Amino acid sequence: MSEAIPKTMRAWQVTTPGPIDGDPAPLALVEKPVPTPAAGEVLVKVLACGVCHTDLHVTEGDLPVHQEHVTPGHEIVGRVVARGTGTRRFDLGDRIGIPWFRHACGVCRFCRAGKENLCPHSVYTGWDHDGGYAEYVTVPEGFAYRLPAAFDDVTAAPLLCAGIIGYRSYLRANIPAGGRLGLYGFGGSAHLAAQLALKQGIEVHVFTRGKHAQEAALAMGCASAQGAYDHSPVPLDSGILFSPAGAMVPPALENLTPGGTLALAGIHLSDVPAIAYQDHLFHEKVLTSVESNTRRDGEEFLTLAARLQIRPHVTTYPFTEALAALRRVKRGDLDGACVLTF
Repeated sequence: MSEAIPKTMRAWQVTTPGPIDGDPAPLALVEKPVPTPAAGEVLVKVLACGVCHTDLHVTEGDLPVHQEHVTPGHEIVGRVVARGTGTRRFDLGDRIGIPWFRHACGVCRFCRAGKENLCPHSVYTGWDHDGGYAEYVTVPEGFAYRLPAAFDDVTAAPLLCAGIIGYRSYLRANIPAGGRLGLYGFGGSAHLAAQLALKQGIEVHVFTRGKHAQEAALAMGCASAQGAYDHSPVPLDSGILFSPAGAMVPPALENLTPGGTLALAGIHLSDVPAIAYQDHLFHEKVLTSVESNTRRDGEEFLTLAARLQIRPHVTTYPFTEALAALRRVKRGDLDGACVLTF
């Protein structure tokens, strides 16, 4: 049975992009109309929404404005409460997950080659379209996920970006079986990638500025945890850079063994300093970026996470405290993910 849907809702929206600690703040809580699902879309009542570093980039203006006064948020768990014309994948009441990757054209050469994450017409939740820092949100039904019953709402939320992007980065890093992996930065995505690696027999070394995050990495079972720019205690087969600090790229490359791969996981990275060919790239080392994910990545990761019992460490904030949550993410030294609860 369908439920009554209000005409208006509370939602956070970016006013003028700028520092999250600024006065006035770049994010404001407003009243706005509940969106109407278009053809092929469903309307979702939000139950939980993760707070991702990309939300910070959108709010502070590190990423260009794609939609004026956009509502951030793209790690959304919610319940289907209305359906647009032509929808048949989900029933009313179904619990689904809404990720960063909102839509691709399906006909360009990248989409046809199974590389829809590179589609030049792709759009993103919480950047091109209003996201989950709101009581209701819409999503094209073909780009939402069914969520394993093993995860409650709060636990599932960070998996929808931090987990999926970490998984794609893990694949791009070409980690050999039983190899050694370096993780640079240890926030929401890295701590999930660490769990995946450890459960698959990979030796993990963490490089992060936060003492609390270092302690959390060691408690999790990582082989070592040191400063962000420190030399690795052992040569590494692979590395994943989660931090947006481009200055970490040269030392991360230097830590690689010959033939090693460094994957850059973020959508935003500050400028990379000059790289010395002999010290950083010679011996067939590989430097690669990661752009979003495919829907296949998401389906694979959610299935794997349920089977391997991967669980994010979560700090919850009430929906009305979104500003505080984003400020906590910016401070860093967070050994997990923040999630807004409704």
